[in-house]
Amino acid sequence: MFVEERQDLILKELLEKGSVRVKELSERFNVTEDLIRKDLSALEKLGKCKKIYGGAIPSKQNVNRKKASQRKTLNLEEKKKIAQKAVGLIQEGNVVFLDISTTVVELAREIARQNLNITVVTNSLEAVNLLIPSDVNVIFIGGELDYGKDGFVGSLADQMLENFHFDLAFCGVVGLDLEENAVYTYMAKDGVTKKMVVERSKAVYLLADHDKFNQLGNYKYTTIDSVTGLITDQKLNSIQRKYCRKYGLECFE
Repeated sequence: MFVEERQDLILKELLEKGSVRVKELSERFNVTEDLIRKDLSALEKLGKCKKIYGGAIPSKQNVNRKKASQRKTLNLEEKKKIAQKAVGLIQEGNVVFLDISTTVVELAREIARQNLNITVVTNSLEAVNLLIPSDVNVIFIGGELDYGKDGFVGSLADQMLENFHFDLAFCGVVGLDLEENAVYTYMAKDGVTKKMVVERSKAVYLLADHDKFNQLGNYKYTTIDSVTGLITDQKLNSIQRKYCRKYGLECFE
C-alpha cells in the first residue's frame, strides 16, 4: 500500500469515528507505530488533523464568509433531509423563529409546502419569500442587511426581538465545536441576534449538516448545552454521541 493511500484511509476513519489511535492503526495496516505517527504528523501539517496523546482528532477549519448565493447549493440534499426532520417537531399554533441560514431556508420551503397553521417570525429574506404564497402567518424582523445579503441583523432587529417569546427556534450554524461547547456563526451582529433568539425560545434546535462538525466560524453565539437539540443529516460517531449525552441534547440524525 502506498503512503498516500494509507493516509487517505486514516483520514477517512478519523472523520467517521471522530478519533484514531496509533496502536489500532498500526495493527490494522500492519506497520510500525512510529510509521503511523509520521502519517499523523503529515496529516497535521496539511491541517487535516490534530495530534493528541496516543492518536489524533479532526482539526477544525475556520471557514471563509460566503454570500447566500454561494452557499445555497452546498450539501443541498443534506439540508433537505434536515428540514424534513425539523418540520416534524412543529405543532399546530406554534410561534416559530427561523433565522438566517441556507439550511433553515429549506425548512421554510417545507413549512410552506405543508401550509402549516403556525406563525413564523424570521429575519431571513428568502424564508419570507417562500412563505408568502402560503397561508402561514408571517412576521418579518427588519434591521441592517447582513453581509450575505440574505437577511437583517443589528440593533434594530434586536429591538424588535426583545418582546418576543418563541415556542420553537431553528438556528443555522457555521460551525460546531463539541469539545469546547461552542456554536459559531460568521459575524458578530448575526451572532448577537441569534443569541437573543436562543434566550427567548422555549426550545431551540440547531440545524447542522455533517460538515459543520469540522468547521469554526468567527463568532461564538451560544453554547451547545444552552440549546434543546441538534438535527443533522448523518449518523453521529461515538465521540459526537458522547458529547451530545454530556450536554443533554436531543439528537435527530
